[in-house]
Amino acid sequence: MRYREANPIQRFIRWSAATAPVSWLYVRVLHHIDRPIYRLTRGRHTFVNWVSGLPVVMLTTTGAKTGQQRVWPVLGIPDGHNLVVMASNWGQRHHPAWYHNLRTHPTATATVDGTSRRVRAHEASGDERERLWQRGLEVYPGYAAYERRAANRRIPVMVLASVSDKPA
Repeated sequence: MRYREANPIQRFIRWSAATAPVSWLYVRVLHHIDRPIYRLTRGRHTFVNWVSGLPVVMLTTTGAKTGQQRVWPVLGIPDGHNLVVMASNWGQRHHPAWYHNLRTHPTATATVDGTSRRVRAHEASGDERERLWQRGLEVYPGYAAYERRAANRRIPVMVLASVSDKPA
């Protein structure tokens, strides 16, 4: 749902999440709330999805260092048959762990509305990145504030393309 299509409460929540104090709080708290709600709704919703109307994806990656499976609630923007995720990390000066995991092990699982699918990630660049970045800003304008706060870090845009379980 684009920002302008969100109701006033959802727009306020999206706006406030982009501010430094609120994003500081959210980065430390929301994943602890999202995971139980996700389990209770059998993978159909997260707390963030309910209150903000944002399209949250549960992204399962393989740890870059540990090799263990890790599950991350991330904002997933549909783009045709693909999903796009921004490695904004709430505007922090370092990339999120899931970004490093995808760079090392690009095959992952994305769960949307209770349905899981295998995906392969690649980092968008050039015109593709700019198009997807603008698409992301239509859904969540807070990315612009995150990019300013991230200082010298350009926020990576990752494309998650569905992969078939069948051999080519």
